[in-house]
Amino acid sequence: MLHIFIDADSCPVKEEVYRVAKRCELDVTLVANTWMRIPNDPRITLEIVAAGPDVADDWIVEQIQENDIVVTNDIPLADRCIKKGACAIKPTGKIYTEESIGDALATRDLMTELRSAGVITGGPPPLKKCDRSLFLQQLDNVIQSIRRKYKLA
Repeated sequence: MLHIFIDADSCPVKEEVYRVAKRCELDVTLVANTWMRIPNDPRITLEIVAAGPDVADDWIVEQIQENDIVVTNDIPLADRCIKKGACAIKPTGKIYTEESIGDALATRDLMTELRSAGVITGGPPPLKKCDRSLFLQQLDNVIQSIRRKYKLA
């Protein structure tokens, strides 16, 4: 059954996921290392994991199945999920694929080196309204595509 996992600690599109999941009648699991408020909805759950590097990522990878969706900015997590047959989408609406994840990992590694050398400072720009709109559109497209492909109602 199609399920959405959210790498929740720093995800800026949780509310958008809740809306789409409700409309499509999908379960959502937020994974975080601290408590956070979630809607009072039986389809939405919060999994609190221990603090530490990759603990939430490891939990998601253990739980995710083929045709599930993960919402994350974490490129290595996206790679691990894709390898299990899941779909990975960034909060900006970019969908990671088997074809694109290698370039994304290489760019991430390069940017990490440039930041550690002090060449680049700061992080990504804040999410814009158009990013949220694209995310909603892409999430809906992914859900419909999976449902058509596997005839999941």
